[in-house]
Amino acid sequence: MGKTSSKSDGKTNADRKFEKKMQFYDLVRGAVAKKTISKENQQKKRRRQKRLKAYDLSSLSEYLPELKSPTETGPVEFKLNRNKLVMKESNQLKTVMNHPVFQSDPLAAIYQHLQNTQPPVEEKPKKRDNKTKKRKTKKKKSKDGVQSMLI
Repeated sequence: MGKTSSKSDGKTNADRKFEKKMQFYDLVRGAVAKKTISKENQQKKRRRQKRLKAYDLSSLSEYLPELKSPTETGPVEFKLNRNKLVMKESNQLKTVMNHPVFQSDPLAAIYQHLQNTQPPVEEKPKKRDNKTKKRKTKKKKSKDGVQSMLI
């Protein structure tokens, strides 16, 4: 009718106290570990938010012109145009493959085509260095001096 004794386990009172302390310490360690992990996650989130703020260009939207909303038939038109383009290009490829010049020398035909279709390259005159200008003027002066002596 009284309390049942748990001393039959063979553990002393000091052992039980020690086990309770160990359980408490384990509980505290787990809580501290969770706290540090959550702090690290919060710090990572803050860093990400700071980085995102650096890339936030929404304040510039007031200076950009308004965009007109695209029409609903845009994708359908694109598919039709794409099909037409595919058919056109496939026909063009067939005619090129059947051309006798291309069949005889394909690389030369492609090169010739590029030469005919590309705009001419504008060559800019090279800028003269100050040193080359000085050299040329010195040579001219020296030649003029020799000619004046000969006369």
